[in-house]
Amino acid sequence: MTTTSLVVRDGLDFGEGPRWRGGLLWFSDFYRHAVYTFDPETGDETEVVDVPGQPSGLGWLPDGRMLVVSMTDHRVLRLEPDGSLVEHADISQHCGFHANDMVVDDQGRAYVGNFGYDLHADMDERDVETILGDEQAGLTDLVRVDPDGTVSVAAPDVRFPNGMVLLDGGRTLVLAETLRLQLTAFTVQPDGSLTDRRVWASTAPQMVAPDGIAADPDGGIWVAAALGAAVVRYAEGGEVTGTVQTTQNAFACAVGGPDGRTLYAMTAPGSEPVHVDGRSAGTIEAATL
Repeated sequence: MTTTSLVVRDGLDFGEGPRWRGGLLWFSDFYRHAVYTFDPETGDETEVVDVPGQPSGLGWLPDGRMLVVSMTDHRVLRLEPDGSLVEHADISQHCGFHANDMVVDDQGRAYVGNFGYDLHADMDERDVETILGDEQAGLTDLVRVDPDGTVSVAAPDVRFPNGMVLLDGGRTLVLAETLRLQLTAFTVQPDGSLTDRRVWASTAPQMVAPDGIAADPDGGIWVAAALGAAVVRYAEGGEVTGTVQTTQNAFACAVGGPDGRTLYAMTAPGSEPVHVDGRSAGTIEAATL
């Protein structure tokens, strides 16, 4: 089934890390260097906090304090009740390049990805097919940050670890490996370690480079296509079971809304800074599932 999204907010530079929480869509904007909320009832956008190091993934500790990835200085930051933004963890030892997306579980454990290397510089030198065929491109670690800020490697040798979701009540973590064209699943052990690495779905047949991802109430995973203007729904095993066409390339998504059945997509003309930084060309788009 294919549907078409509608633009519900424009004027973003590059939206990332959307999360539905408390009746609002929370998101980062790379090049406006801040975290925002969007109220779908009023259409209003509200700035939550400035992040000079370029914000990306978002999540919350059990006590309600927000975590945000600070990309260029390779840190996870924590928003305190007094409005101060403090260092929660330094993950620079495990970052090949910019830190990126994140998911936080009910215990407050944060799983954080990173680019692995300078993808945009590589794209200036090589075509996409060559990059995808190079197993060393973007090879890096998925990092786990425990609630006390302790950093460890959750999974080595992942290629450009990007969006993540938790399924089965937090017992399964699914990771988008952008440059492997694959959704990779792990079993989450009680101590937060990841085991039983396996392919949840290959996105290679559709040439979908999975960026941000979101799970829906029926257990499907929606994948922002990054290289295309679409968000594609996959079932475990790789069957495509739905598509939302967007107005421009989709880089991240969230499922939420009052009924939990609205797909929000963060879209932009491209991902390279020259195409989006300061251009106000990014949008939030929505579709009913």
